[in-house]
Formats: sequence, C-alpha cells, structure tokens
Amino acid sequence: MQSQPPQDRPWFHPSRHEDRRGFLLARNRIIADIRRWMAERDFLEVDVPAMVVSPGNEAHLHGFETSLIGPDGVASPRYLHTSPEFHCKKLLAAGEKQIFSLGHVFRNRERTATHAPEFTMLEWYRALAPYKLVVHDCLNIIELAAGARKFEWRGRMCDPAAGAEWMTVAEGFQKFAGIDLLATLDGNKPNRDKLAAVSPVAYRVDESWSDIFSRILVEKVEPHLGEGRVTVFYEYPSCEAALARVCAHDARVAERFEIYAAGVELANGFGELTDAAEQRRRFEEEMEIKQRVYGERYPIDEELLQALTLMPEASGVALGLDRLIMLATGATRIDQVQW
Repeated sequence: MQSQPPQDRPWFHPSRHEDRRGFLLARNRIIADIRRWMAERDFLEVDVPAMVVSPGNEAHLHGFETSLIGPDGVASPRYLHTSPEFHCKKLLAAGEKQIFSLGHVFRNRERTATHAPEFTMLEWYRALAPYKLVVHDCLNIIELAAGARKFEWRGRMCDPAAGAEWMTVAEGFQKFAGIDLLATLDGNKPNRDKLAAVSPVAYRVDESWSDIFSRILVEKVEPHLGEGRVTVFYEYPSCEAALARVCAHDARVAERFEIYAAGVELANGFGELTDAAEQRRRFEEEMEIKQRVYGERYPIDEELLQALTLMPEASGVALGLDRLIMLATGATRIDQVQW
C-alpha cells in the first residue's frame, strides 16, 4: 500500500508531530517567561469562565453558541467567549488592580494562516493607569518572546529590539492610502459618502463607512506596518473603538491602539470606557449593524454594564499569543504552534 504524503497525514502522526515539536517546546518556554514577567510586576493571574451570556458585542465578531440546561430542564443560550474582557472588567470592579488572563478564546468564521477558531489570548489590565503604559508592557513582552531573533513574515522583516515606531491611524491612512481620514468624519460620526469618494480600493454599494475603512486598512495600510521595527498604531476613530475612551485632545479619535510586527497584528488595546450608558449605546449600535449584515445579534451582558459603574479608570490589552509565538519561532502557520 502506498504511504501517505507527509502533508496528508494527521497532525498526531509522529512525522508531523516531530516537525512541530520544536515550535511547541519554544511555546512552553515563552509562556513560562511571560508568566514570570507578570509575576515580577505583581500581576495576578485570573482564570475566567469560557461560557458566558454574551460573547461580545462587536458587529464582526462571531461566537459559538450552546445551551445551558438547568435542573428543571429549561435551556438558556450561552456562548463561548471571544475574549476574557467582560469578566476581567468585573474583577476590576471587584477591586483587583493588576490582572492577566492566559487562556483559550473562540471566534467563529476564522481560519487562515494567522487565524484559528480556537486560539490563546494573553489579556491584561492595569487599574488607574494610562493606556500608553500597557503599550510599553506589550513592547516589552514582544521583545521578551523574540529573544535575539528578528521576525520575518512573508518577506517582511521586523526587529523587536529596534525601538517602536508610533503612528496614528490618521497618519497611516495619509501616508499609505493618500486619505485625510478625519475629514471623512462629521464631528466624530462617520460619513460614508465622504470616505467612498476618496477610497483607493473597490467597495460594494451596500458597504458602510466601517466596511470601507476596513478594506483600506487591510489592503493599503496594514502591509506596511511593523516593517523594520514594531509599529504602535494608535488613536483609532472613535466609531472604530466601541470599548475605548475618547481622547481628551480630540473626540474624533479614541484611546485604542494596535501593535504590528512584519505586517501581522499582534495586540489590540484600550484606555477602557467606564461610562455604562455610553457603552450600552455603542453595543446597541454594533448589534444593529450585526443584524443588518449577518441577520443575528447577541445579548448585552447586563452584569458588565452594572460593573462599569463600579470599575475604576483602567487600561487593558489583548495579545494574540499564538501569533507572537509564530513570529518568534519562524513558524509559517498558526497551527504549527498550537499543541
């Protein structure tokens, strides 16, 4: 009988596992180093539940749905979380000051070389801290994971030890897409026609300002971020930052940042919004978009809104740990670094 080509063998075949084992051992070392880094700075590791009443209320995030059946046989909907964020914020409301979660999260409709429907997220929060402090946390952790290695991804190089480039979203759109992004806003409200009129990429007639923004970001801007050194891409338009505070110096933009290395997005963070009424309004607006685009909506976590009334000002960030390990080890697909 003819043997299977290596790529057709199951992941648990010894030959396939041997190809991945070096990446997986490096993964364990990096995770141990990160836990040590957190402990040295008095972060408390928290273990949050994966099954929740709401997987999040961002229009283009998709959860896995299940049912919780009580002793009386009555079923109620539950979801696997897309992030530990909501539970972490409840813990900040409870009085915790510096916490981190390192665990699996679940996002439906996601499968590429850099996406998996189940992946590991490192998420942490600092109460009473400016968001740029967690930016520096991120940069330190990325450098820690890299060791002496430079990142390479699809022909792009990045040296995590070279010092970060700080670029606002408006600067990035001007530099790489030739667009005055803030001029496409009416106050802090998006004007779809204004952005469509200057868009350098194709779009559908039924697409919103946010859809066109995402197309331009992915096609024209993201490929240039994190080239040579890590890029801190910050001050997103407020309409693209549903969980972030608006900036004190300009309400058109918010305290949201993303971090890129070699064109790969590694982290997404915020100066956290703590206004419960404003958070409800934003969630409802996002769910209206989700209903229009996908024909479904998720419930709002009422406990979260209650917790926001008790939560101190804080900053937090979510980092895709598998992606970071992929770059740090030279792997070419996310599944190579997942046990």
